[in-house]
Amino acid sequence: MDQDKLTKYWDQFIDYCVTFAPKLLMAGIVLFVGFWIVKKVVTIFQITLEKAKLSQEIRGFSLSFVGMTLKIGIVLFAASFLGFQMTSIVGILAAASFAVAFALQGSLANLASGILIMVFRPYKIGDMVEVNGKFGKVDDIKIFSTVISTPGLKTLIIPNGKIMENTIINFSEKGAIRLELNITMPYEESYPKVKEIILSTLRSIPLVLDDPEPQVGIENFDSHNIILAVRPFVLPDNYWEGIFETHQEIKAAFSKNNIKVAYSEGVEIGPIGN
Repeated sequence: MDQDKLTKYWDQFIDYCVTFAPKLLMAGIVLFVGFWIVKKVVTIFQITLEKAKLSQEIRGFSLSFVGMTLKIGIVLFAASFLGFQMTSIVGILAAASFAVAFALQGSLANLASGILIMVFRPYKIGDMVEVNGKFGKVDDIKIFSTVISTPGLKTLIIPNGKIMENTIINFSEKGAIRLELNITMPYEESYPKVKEIILSTLRSIPLVLDDPEPQVGIENFDSHNIILAVRPFVLPDNYWEGIFETHQEIKAAFSKNNIKVAYSEGVEIGPIGN
């Protein structure tokens, strides 16, 4: 490459820098100042929503939407300083949006379901729920998914579309949750006696609520035992602790009152230990 061509390319590069550098600088200033303004606007909007005492779910959704929309507007405005025509940019975005919407139909369904959850509030953050066959506490409600923490300390991220397609069981809606427990007793034992022992034990457990009252009844009969349904009520946050303590205290009460059990190996009646 000869000297004349190098000089020509260098001159073109200098002209390009002189022409384009101010535009790039202006676009950078617009982005910097614009994002700073967006941050302030979102903060003010957040304070306004908190004063309006809207739910945490609606506040988070609204702040995300407003922040995203304003930032997209700032980016488009900055692009205009680089010589891009706004009409062309909008047209490209519209075409791209259509293609993306077609490709992400499932995500749009999750978005729509997320909006429905925000509006109708079948559950809220902190509720104990069973959704899509999964049980746990709602940690967060996002635009596309719901985050649930299970009793086994697993974090489940469930698409909102899957949740809205299935039955939602909200254990926190009534403020109490009923434990579905089963206890066995041999046929030779007195049911009224065993029932009173269980009820007395349930009343002594701090986690068990007095209202609604615990329920005990005969649920079924099998070849060796009578199956008793034990239905105490606890606060939703005490679900697993309530199950463990109830089983522990009933076993101790059976031992104290010499209530025998039938072992599955046969019909022989044997004692129950502490």
